[in-house]
Amino acid sequence: MADSRTHSSSSTAERVKVKKPGRYRVIMLNDDYTSMEFVVSMLESVFGKNEADAINIMMTIHKSGRGVCGEYSLEIAQTKVAEVHQAARQNGFPLRCVIEEV
Repeated sequence: MADSRTHSSSSTAERVKVKKPGRYRVIMLNDDYTSMEFVVSMLESVFGKNEADAINIMMTIHKSGRGVCGEYSLEIAQTKVAEVHQAARQNGFPLRCVIEEV
């Protein structure tokens, strides 16, 4: 019985270049209304920071107006920003995060 599949032979090997996914920073922005405790809780619960790191990042945000929460793929960064925004709205805070490409 004959094999109906065709085989293609090539003398040169094709190379497929796989591009690494981009990295994105999630930046939390300072405002005059969100409590420091809430910011620390978001850094711990959403970004997985320990208490000491969360407090250090919160103080950076407080002093310089912004602080890096972490670097992620775009989809994960977008999800984390959405989680922060949703929790902030539910708690009556205007806390905002932005995403910047690394």
